[in-house]
Amino acid sequence: MKKQIVMLLLAWVAMPAWAVLNVFATVPEWGALAKEIGGDKLNIYVATTALQDPHRIEARPSLLAQARRAQLLLATGAELEVGWLPLVVRDSGNSAIQNGRPGYFEAVRFVAMRDVPVVLDRAHGDVHAAGNPHIHLDPRNILKVGVGLTARLAEIDPSNAEAYRANFKVFADKWQLAMTRWDKEAASLRGVPVLSHHTSFVYLAAWLGLNELGMLEPKPGVEPTSGHLSALIERQASKPARMVLRAAYQSEGPSQWIAKKAGIPAIMLPFTVGGTAGAGDLFGLFDDTIQRLLQAKS
Repeated sequence: MKKQIVMLLLAWVAMPAWAVLNVFATVPEWGALAKEIGGDKLNIYVATTALQDPHRIEARPSLLAQARRAQLLLATGAELEVGWLPLVVRDSGNSAIQNGRPGYFEAVRFVAMRDVPVVLDRAHGDVHAAGNPHIHLDPRNILKVGVGLTARLAEIDPSNAEAYRANFKVFADKWQLAMTRWDKEAASLRGVPVLSHHTSFVYLAAWLGLNELGMLEPKPGVEPTSGHLSALIERQASKPARMVLRAAYQSEGPSQWIAKKAGIPAIMLPFTVGGTAGAGDLFGLFDDTIQRLLQAKS
């Protein structure tokens, strides 16, 4: 009897302290990726929506409460969340999700960064020292981050490691097929000249071969000015853009002004999961993005 009691106690001690793993994702794309890999093994909280600027979030008490109970924090990194996440992590008092611990995961560590500045100077606007953080709009990066996230989940929750690996394989196989389809569907977008509200679409443009001629913001993070917008219109005579792009969370005013003056379509892209009705998951994000671009081009 004593031996049975001891064995039961040992089994109880060996059990994890959670029925499912609590995940705190800073942005919708990483919450969606975690769902693909973790399924019902994860309880996922996403701190922001597609209609919020991820650079400018308030460290609300509700975020602190969620961070306190998380075993894994999924962030983009590269200073995307620098204005609020360090405060949330610090004040959560949760040792598991502090930077440098297994429970702190930064997606940018698994991909090659674009727009890494040669010189750091805040006079140039919101310049990110590690490079442009909007890595998720190249679907090849989604796979790379997925590999890293699967390994991290397996490390933190080894009892479900095989389930995470199996789920990721299913996702990766479907994703590879989708990328092949997207490449074919979007072939006619190569070389199409565009303007963008912000440097949101650098990775998307590189993947699809779009030719970004300029930004509506005179400097990253600085609101468009009438003088800068007028200069872009003047440049249309020599270097015409065929459409102007903005993310779902950005004001439509500047892109609509450019569109009216230049006689080109203004396109709102979902930017992340939930940005449009069609972008309900990661697959929908790219399906809807490509269709919107193709409709604008036609």
